[in-house]
Amino acid sequence: MNEQTPKKPNVTLAKYFGAVLIFMLVFNFILMPILQQRRVQEASYSHFLDALDKGIVKVVQLQTSEINYITEEDEIARVYKTGIIDDPTLVPTLREKGVQFGAVIPSKPNPLLSFLLSWILPIGMFALIGYFLRRNMMKQIGNMPGMTFGSKKTAKVYVADESSITFDDVAGQDEAKESLVEIIDYLENPLKYKEIGAKCPKGVLLVGPPGTGKTLIAKAVAGEANVPFFSIAGSEFVEMFVGRGAARVRELFEQAGKNAPCIVFIDEIDTIGKSRDGSLSTNDEREQTLNQLLTEMDGFGANKGVIILAATNRPEVLDPALLRPGRFDRQVPMELPDLQGRIDILKVHAKKVKLEGEIDFHLLARSTSGASGAQLANIINEGALRAVRMGRRAVTQGDLEEAIETVIAGQQKKNAIMSDEEKRVVAYHEIGHALVAAMQTHSAPVQKITIIPRTSGALGYTMQVEEQDKYLVSRTEAENRLATIAGGRAAEEIVFNEITTGAANDIEQMTQLARSMVTKYGMSDEFGMMGLSSGGNRYLGGGETMDCSPVTAQKVDEEVRRIIQEAQEKARSILKENEDVLHKLAAYLKETETITGEEFMKILES
Repeated sequence: MNEQTPKKPNVTLAKYFGAVLIFMLVFNFILMPILQQRRVQEASYSHFLDALDKGIVKVVQLQTSEINYITEEDEIARVYKTGIIDDPTLVPTLREKGVQFGAVIPSKPNPLLSFLLSWILPIGMFALIGYFLRRNMMKQIGNMPGMTFGSKKTAKVYVADESSITFDDVAGQDEAKESLVEIIDYLENPLKYKEIGAKCPKGVLLVGPPGTGKTLIAKAVAGEANVPFFSIAGSEFVEMFVGRGAARVRELFEQAGKNAPCIVFIDEIDTIGKSRDGSLSTNDEREQTLNQLLTEMDGFGANKGVIILAATNRPEVLDPALLRPGRFDRQVPMELPDLQGRIDILKVHAKKVKLEGEIDFHLLARSTSGASGAQLANIINEGALRAVRMGRRAVTQGDLEEAIETVIAGQQKKNAIMSDEEKRVVAYHEIGHALVAAMQTHSAPVQKITIIPRTSGALGYTMQVEEQDKYLVSRTEAENRLATIAGGRAAEEIVFNEITTGAANDIEQMTQLARSMVTKYGMSDEFGMMGLSSGGNRYLGGGETMDCSPVTAQKVDEEVRRIIQEAQEKARSILKENEDVLHKLAAYLKETETITGEEFMKILES
């Protein structure tokens, strides 16, 4: 592949002058005569004599074949022309009326001057204006991203120093750190690998959901190895002009080769590394960039001191050529942190803020199941912001618990005032969730119940917190979860014999869980262990499609509806059996607006 494509002739300037020439031809031979004709009006000789009699003729010009004269009437001047007639009385009449008159002296026009004035001067002016417009336009285009042709846009370079990120700054990813220790050891002691004949992985692909610290751990590897760190996003390779992306790849690897040993980090590599699946919709620029990346990775030997790290949350779309041995030899998963990982992450970020009193990191970690490292960092920051708003100088346990609720359900809407009847409905709805959960086994304990509206649109919510992380969900647990979600609507039906719009989110969650039970988890007697859907991203979710006929899809809908109806009946049954305590708890919640799990269980057991 050539680095520079052959230059095409610059026909823009020729087109511009061609357009100017055509304009001048039209202007001189068509527009000018028309304009001149419209300026001088033709008149009869009798009109000329009548104007003389009225005394409105001011100037007369006698020519060989016509008479031009100017009239002025009501302070409006007009120019006329009329044919010449042999009239001996004309000159005496003009003298009598005091009209200025004369004849045109024949003169031979200067063709060079006429040509200069009519052609060269206008064309030169147009060319000068066009030059400055074009120059200004090219200057503006040159300042646009991706429009610089000759200048190199290199990657961001981070040189290790005392403030560099190390593995101590990365928590909750112990397995990933273990996989990368070998890379660090190679960069620090390459000779022992050469002596035994071992080759260090040339490329390491970090895969995982957003916010799990892929970029952070890549910087930590560079900090631990004390080598330069080149960082660039995959989107920065994509250019408007074909070939610039490939050139940028060459520039990056050329820069890395001069600074070996070093680490090259390509974030969001799926932007340029999508599979070339042979589909009709292709992107030549992206494919050229990918081909150049593959070539450059082949060109670097395993022991050249350049390690390529890349990150993506869409590994399923990457081209197989990128993942073969010799390119990205190793994949390191960066999964969401487990319970202990969340505790460690919270402690790492809590070091950056001033804390007050004992902080129960175990409770905070249990309350944030499924949260990424970035979300946990945001929770600590939200807690610090709340402490400032409340006028305190340190962050308390309450600040952090409220920060979790803020991240989950949004901030409290202090100005949202519900009527007593609405508060009563919401209180029964939330107690319905909590009571159904408490009366079932294999359900997470209730941590908090509130009917304070949130900015997310929730008028209240019930928080359940697992005692420990769960990696498997049984069919019984899934059915219990469905019944718990249905408890809010069931309480409304039992107490008010009416339903409200407050169950909109509950309906969405129930439908999604019940459909997954049927199509993905094989938890339906009707279909058993039959996969009925596919697609979706492991880390980003969404995009699932049904892999069945329309008839089967209809049966799936019926099975989903059956499972949901059974959950609703189960919730109604539990609440009717415990209707007295339902009224008692709802009245207490309506009065206090928020109750803890301990208060809830104390009233329930009393």
